[in-house]
Amino acid sequence: MPRKIPMRRCVATGEQLPKKELLRIVRTPEGIPAVDLTGKANGRGAYLKKDPDAVQKARKTGILARALEIQIPDSFWDEIMKAVK
Repeated sequence: MPRKIPMRRCVATGEQLPKKELLRIVRTPEGIPAVDLTGKANGRGAYLKKDPDAVQKARKTGILARALEIQIPDSFWDEIMKAVK
């Protein structure tokens, strides 16, 4: 039997995609946003499609800040963009 591919939903586009095609952003227990490259970091996570357009949409709509329930500093958006490219 083939292995089940874990699927997650992108908060910006609403697309259901394999976990490997998404970037996990996590709110650490200290309340700081972080890019989670392992997919296993502690804290509340939200997924973004690895696509600059999806990142821009998330930034414009504020959906990521709502999903993680924190304010996201401008400097952190640059970090997300670097991780997506």
